[in-house]
Amino acid sequence: MKKLITVFILSLLAFTAYSQQADRFRFQMDLGAAAPKGGGIGALVNFEPQILVQRNLALGLRFGVAGLAKDIVYYDIPKDFTGEISANTSFSGTANYYFNYKKGKAAPYVGAGFGYYTFSSVNIESTDIDPDDIGNLRASFAWAPMVRAGVELGKFRIGAEYNFVPKSDLQNIAGEVIGQSTNEYFGFTLGFFVGGGRWGRSHWQ
Repeated sequence: MKKLITVFILSLLAFTAYSQQADRFRFQMDLGAAAPKGGGIGALVNFEPQILVQRNLALGLRFGVAGLAKDIVYYDIPKDFTGEISANTSFSGTANYYFNYKKGKAAPYVGAGFGYYTFSSVNIESTDIDPDDIGNLRASFAWAPMVRAGVELGKFRIGAEYNFVPKSDLQNIAGEVIGQSTNEYFGFTLGFFVGGGRWGRSHWQ
């Protein structure tokens, strides 16, 4: 977690230094609801500095945090249980393409990204399992892609994203694999950005 934050801050400084020459830097933040694959609920927040390399193309670095309550499968127990990920973090390179063509302040967009996801320990929301049979579940990580789409309205944005995070094994304190957790999730976000780039009725600046 600390390493991810350090990398994000260094990347943000590099983006800011570049923006002083190109004047195309912007910073966006998104908040929203998250829905894990297979059921559950959660919330997410994303921070993302971007550089506008072309009129309709932005490259960025996204730092995200998602809290997810979702189904967890234990191999020796014939029942699914609901668990909670306290801090699912990610750090991804992104690209967004905008469709506007001087037609107003609304700019639909599509985007994609690829990055590093980490998963914190799982807390079981059930009294049907003896804690001694579970142990201290370990954190894990994975590389995964993300796709998204939405629309920008002036400085505000509405979007949807899907994170294709692979499943992770759950281990007890002895290192034995005792279950599996599904990590894919869908997000619906509302956000805004500050800095360069604003859709107008006759041009984009």
